[in-house]
Amino acid sequence: MSHQSEADRVLRSRGRMCLDHDPDVLRSVLDRVADRWSLILIGLLDDKPMRFTELLRTAPGISRRMLSLTLRSLERDGLVRRVAYPEIPPRVEYEVTAFGRSLSGPVLALARWTADNQNTIRANRHAFDVATGAEDDDLN
Repeated sequence: MSHQSEADRVLRSRGRMCLDHDPDVLRSVLDRVADRWSLILIGLLDDKPMRFTELLRTAPGISRRMLSLTLRSLERDGLVRRVAYPEIPPRVEYEVTAFGRSLSGPVLALARWTADNQNTIRANRHAFDVATGAEDDDLN
């Protein structure tokens, strides 16, 4: 099999993956795991269960409302579990599920790729901005 036909086969199979599955679910899950806070929260919870206020203090810059919305969405997707203890005063902890932990491999691979290629990405952004006369955006 030639290199070109193998490349075509791989691209077609990846495109099929998107077409053969519910695109709304695919998009919503990718939106979830690629948002600003989800992976940070899953990473924090990967070490140990945490209470809401502990997450609020630990996740830099997240608002109460955003933390609440993100935890609820992660819980809905089955990535995080909310555990309420019947105590006085009430105690609630959040923990990452086994399903949530299954994201670790792909996420770490993406983080490694990003770390390995950050200088190239910065150089490409700078070259683009110079070529188009645009200012560097806040992502550098």
